[in-house]
Amino acid sequence: MASVIPAVTQISPKVTRILGCNPGFMTLQGTNTYIVGTGKRRILIDTGDADVPQYINHLRNVLTFEKIDIAHIFLTHWHHDHVGGLADILEELPEFTSNCEVWKYPRYEDGKIYHDLCSFKDGQEFSVEGATIRVLHTPGHTTDHVAFHLLEDNIIFSGDCILGEGTAVFEDLHDYMESLRIILRAKPSIIYPGHGNIIYDPIERIKFYLEHRQQREQQIIEVLINNSKYSYTERELVALIYSELPEKLMKAAEGNVNHHLQKLLKEEKVKRVNCRWQFNDVTVY
Repeated sequence: MASVIPAVTQISPKVTRILGCNPGFMTLQGTNTYIVGTGKRRILIDTGDADVPQYINHLRNVLTFEKIDIAHIFLTHWHHDHVGGLADILEELPEFTSNCEVWKYPRYEDGKIYHDLCSFKDGQEFSVEGATIRVLHTPGHTTDHVAFHLLEDNIIFSGDCILGEGTAVFEDLHDYMESLRIILRAKPSIIYPGHGNIIYDPIERIKFYLEHRQQREQQIIEVLINNSKYSYTERELVALIYSELPEKLMKAAEGNVNHHLQKLLKEEKVKRVNCRWQFNDVTVY
């Protein structure tokens, strides 16, 4: 059972975690937001959900007690539990945010950018007293997802790319696994996730995430290779791969298999013919 996350925690000399007070099935105990730095002007990572007065009160109390204000607000991605509280913070805490810049990686849909905020670039660095943060574009969970590397302490703020408990969901498995490798190459000593408790074994956790997905992918490939003359729907593959799966979980399993198949399609390891999947024997796996 996961340990309880307090509303406010000074988790290092440079980082204060403020829980978003928005618990739920997808948010676990709530969204973790973080204040980073040691000086008067600091960085806030993520803003929780909209219309959560309890979160705004906790944030106000921290800013007042520490006698600090917010130089930058960094948003890991567009999901409501990470950006929803932004308007409330700016409207209800103007004395702490009057000279604040709000940053987010662009999310492109139909050739348009759906926000008017300052735009992150991959590898961009920001400095406040006591903290230098490098932006890492880590798509997969969403196209606009970023993680943040606190260089002085070799800490990664992972957003929803890596969670403190369970495994993450994603829009694009191929991009997601590449993003896990980006974080793995950074060799973080600790991960502060967007949900759940601090991860003190980050290398092992990332490798577990990768191995878990690779094992499922290998199962799909083996079915298609061993039956290369045939093609399958996602549901047929689920029936072959997930033994004795309850009917109520079939749809979720089909979605999971589809993510893997879309990744394999990008890599030209499978092909799709008339809405059915086959091993692509033109390639060498």
